[in-house]
Amino acid sequence: MKSWTIRVRLTVLYGSFFFVAGALLLGVTYLLVERSLDRRADASPGLVASLPNWTTTARNDEQTAETIRGLIEDQQRFQNETMDSLLTQGSIALVGVGVLAVAFGWLLAGRVLQPLQRITETAQRIAGAEGVGRGLHERIALAGPRDEVKRLADTFDLMLERLDRSFDGQRRFVANASHELRTPLAMNRALVELAITRADVADETRQLGEALLGVNERHERLIEGLLVLADAENEIGDRSLVDLSDIARHILGHTTVPAVQQRQDLHPATTSGDPILLERLTHNLLENGARHNVAGGWVSVSTTTTPGWAVLTVTNTGPIVPVYEVETLFQPFRRLRGERIGGGRGFGLGLSIVRAIARAHGGTATAVPRDGGGLTVTVLLPFAAPVTR
Repeated sequence: MKSWTIRVRLTVLYGSFFFVAGALLLGVTYLLVERSLDRRADASPGLVASLPNWTTTARNDEQTAETIRGLIEDQQRFQNETMDSLLTQGSIALVGVGVLAVAFGWLLAGRVLQPLQRITETAQRIAGAEGVGRGLHERIALAGPRDEVKRLADTFDLMLERLDRSFDGQRRFVANASHELRTPLAMNRALVELAITRADVADETRQLGEALLGVNERHERLIEGLLVLADAENEIGDRSLVDLSDIARHILGHTTVPAVQQRQDLHPATTSGDPILLERLTHNLLENGARHNVAGGWVSVSTTTTPGWAVLTVTNTGPIVPVYEVETLFQPFRRLRGERIGGGRGFGLGLSIVRAIARAHGGTATAVPRDGGGLTVTVLLPFAAPVTR
């Protein structure tokens, strides 16, 4: 339920309470005044009771009798006018009290809901943060008396602190494990290469060594992918001006995949970020587009700008991808089904690394199936105007 809806309901509740209380007070006052006037009117009943006898014995003084009757009628008229005035002015006062009660209720409801609004805004910022574990550093830090709302805010802050430590520990573990595993893999590669390059090595040993080198290389690529993924989940510290067209042109000049045609439409598209991570993002997109393809197919890369964004788009031919499977391709260790051009088997980290790097730079990475097969992956990064000299 939205906060303004709750505020309106509280305002109506407060206003209704004061209005009913004022109406009851007006009713009680009306009855008390009416009874008081009735008692005053009945204070001299002998005058009214003796009036007919008095007028009988004093027939010559009709004017005096008429005067007395006029006084009685004036008294009754005064009583009626007093009660009508009390009812009218009391109703006007009741309406005024109702308006003031609504205004007071609106201010009071806003005051009461202010801490809850602060908690809601903090939760929305954390939920809307891009990337896993982002925004958990925020705290509500609600000040005031230790009531139920204060305890709720403190409990929420404690939960955020524990989640932040958990995600931070997970990222550190992945990074440390990746670094630690690279050393023995590098040693294994060196030993195997040394063994198979000896002059007296047997052919069977050389074949076995080459197979081991392939397995070792696969493990190294897996560790490298995990390391990049862990780094991409962190905030980007040092940023520099980067032109996505330069990165794409460089990678196209150093990446060749058999049986796939390369197309390019590169225009300046500058952004601010980490050049190494952005190079890895572009390389993963081009490698995925080339390898998850068909014989005789093509992969196209284009860079351009839209208001506020630098755009990198990679489109490729390939197998048909159902719409409902596209989003799962950005999850770690999810792979496209089908054969890969150039052989080998991926780890399913390519697009997940792309999205993690894009989010770390404040951008987005999305994909849509292409008619006839393949994907169109679009990366939006915040535009940064180039420095003019």
